Amino acid sequence: MKQEEKIKIVIQELEKLYPEAPLALRYRSAFELLVAVILSAQCTDERVNRVTEKLFEKYRSPQDFLNVPVEELEEDIRPTGFYRNKARALRECCHKLMREFGGEIPRDINQITKLPGVGRKTAAMVLGNAYGLNLGIAVDTHVRRVVQRLELTREKKNVDKIEQELMALVPQEKWTWFSNALILFGRHICQARKPKCGECPFREWCPSPDKVV
Repeated sequence: MKQEEKIKIVIQELEKLYPEAPLALRYRSAFELLVAVILSAQCTDERVNRVTEKLFEKYRSPQDFLNVPVEELEEDIRPTGFYRNKARALRECCHKLMREFGGEIPRDINQITKLPGVGRKTAAMVLGNAYGLNLGIAVDTHVRRVVQRLELTREKKNVDKIEQELMALVPQEKWTWFSNALILFGRHICQARKPKCGECPFREWCPSPDKVV
């Protein structure tokens, strides 16, 4: 099956499963989503949401993250894990936001990726979900696993190359939805250790050696 044929089937089936495909992270602005995505590294979305429920009442702007002692910020985000590294990343990001962008999240993917700790995955997720701008495909661990199993890419490690291959296959107006839907699919069906192949709409042609029917 050619890649073009395969991607049409994948999009059609994902649209049936996840017509809206919202993010699990809760946020009210692009800045809040950026903070939530940074905190979500090696942490579940559910735990991040529990932390940000209180965090976003206390920290409403990038400047707020710079006004408190770093030790206080660390304690506020401790449940998300790796809290010292995340606190430093948040403060460095907020510092550049204030210094170069007036505290506003830029709507350009080349600008937002200049922020410390913000790669293309985070940038695409924030711009797509907060602003509705389809400027990239967020390739997280779920997306990478699914597209590798379905052999939509031959790339094993370089997520930037995987993103470029996917952007060449998927219509641009669907980029954000596609990455969100694949995240949900990877989280609930095409799981890392025990994929639910019996529930998978691609089980008849999935070439993955992990397939267990």
